[in-house]
Formats: sequence, C-alpha cells, structure tokens
Amino acid sequence: MDPFLISVLSNIGLFSFLALSAWLLLIGGEISFGQQAYFAFGAYGGGIATAVWGWPFPLALLWGAGLGAGVGALVAWPAARLSGVHYAIATLAFAELTRASLNVFRYQRDVDGYLTGPDGANGFGDIRWVYETGIAPGTYLALIAGLLFAVITAIALASRFNLLAQLRMVGEDPILAGMQGLRVLRWKVGAAAAAGAIAGLGGGLYAHLATYVEPAQFSVMTGVHAVAYGLIGGLGTALGPILGVLIDIGLLESLRALAAYRMIVFGGLVALILILRPRGILDESLVAKVRAWARR
Repeated sequence: MDPFLISVLSNIGLFSFLALSAWLLLIGGEISFGQQAYFAFGAYGGGIATAVWGWPFPLALLWGAGLGAGVGALVAWPAARLSGVHYAIATLAFAELTRASLNVFRYQRDVDGYLTGPDGANGFGDIRWVYETGIAPGTYLALIAGLLFAVITAIALASRFNLLAQLRMVGEDPILAGMQGLRVLRWKVGAAAAAGAIAGLGGGLYAHLATYVEPAQFSVMTGVHAVAYGLIGGLGTALGPILGVLIDIGLLESLRALAAYRMIVFGGLVALILILRPRGILDESLVAKVRAWARR
C-alpha cells in the first residue's frame, strides 16, 4: 500500500478515537472542548510505560486508557454538576491546565545510556517500541483499525442493552431522567470515564506511531475539532464522528490544492451542515429510517 495512503488512514483511525470520545459526551448532553487532555494522558502515559519503564506494549495501552478513564472520572465528578457553556468552559480550562503542566513536566531516566522521557516544552521523544520491534506501517494501521473496531463494537453492545438510550435520556432531560430512577450524576461521570478511556487509548497509539509528542500537539483546536467531528458526522450513531474525521482528514487534508485553505473550508463546511442538519449528517432520524428499512 502507498505510504502516503497508510499515513492518512492511520491519522483517520487515531483521531477517530478522539472524535468518539467527544461524541459520547455529546449524546450525554454535554460539549467538551477538553478531550485532548485525555488523549495527552494516554500518549504520555503509554509512552513512559514502554520507553522508560520497559512495559509490554499492550499493557502500556491499557495503562494509557486507564489513566484517561481515571482522570476523566475525577474531572467529571465536580464538572458534571455544571451544564451547557459552563461545562464546556470547565473542560477547556482543564485541558489548558494539562497542557501547561506538560510544559514543565520532566520525568527522565537513563535507558541504554540515554536520558529518556518527557522533557517539558522540549517534548518526549524516543518512543521507539514500534520501530524496535520492526512493525511495518501497514501492520500498525491494521492494529489501529482493529482496536477502533473493538471500541465501536463495545458501543454497539452498549446500545443493544439500552445503555446509550438511557445516556441520551440523561442528556436530553436530566430532571425527567432522575424522576424515572436514573442516577444522573453517576451516568455523567461514567460517560466521562468511558470517553476518557477511548481518548487515552487513541493517545497511546498515537504516541507510538509518531515516536515523539509535545504539549503543543494537544491544543484547544484539537479539542474543537473533536467536537466538530461528532457534530458534522452525526449524533445518531458511533459512525457519525468517524464520518466527520473522514471528511476533514480523508477529504480536505488529502486534497493538497486545499491545504492552504483547509481551516476555512472545514469551518464553512461545519456551519453549512449544522444549518441544514443541526444534529449532523447521520442524525437519529436518518439512523432510525435506515434501521426500519433494514428490518423489512
């Protein structure tokens, strides 16, 4: 396969984790501009686990996902009492606090005669597991795709057991949901933990592919894009945010003639889609129609 195509598909897969993370909170009624923070926890945590501590790669990914879940739950516990713009600002503030902390975070150890680990604003390099083990780019792409499929399958199972329907109820009308016996705070914290785990898993995969991460990579715009992917792709299915990533990275970034105008085109596209379809392309009504047609 063409190396450029492998690179584009890998980026689509990696940022799909971040998009799914933001989407999960969107269907729970909240907009989070801070999912890049959990992506960063996964990237730094997973990178430290393999490059500094010498952990096996699967365990490092689990550690990154666990960090994302744990921090997500801790942040959501007080933030879940907020809503709307206040929740969005709180998540953004936490993400910026995380990025500022990474700028001064130093944790380096001697590994094979070289200082290895995060070095503040200078970033964190030498995350060499993929290259030391000789994994080909195409093989790593298959790993990304497999784990992304596993996440989508888990979300589909949650939907089958009506967990997503209950989360949507919490998001649409928390007072009514509470009257029907749903513990709203617990649902919001649980959703934030699951979203953090998904972002953390994606971050761990990202760090090992890139071999280098730095605080600047986890900026506000990364979080804004994560939310935009879900909004334009649609809130009706987990495939919605992935469609959003495909439109941005797969279409706009792959067309080199649009490279200089990518942000302008993407911003205009987001505005147009939200005007025509306020809940995205694959919204709940379209998904319901497709399911009804499939049952015939």
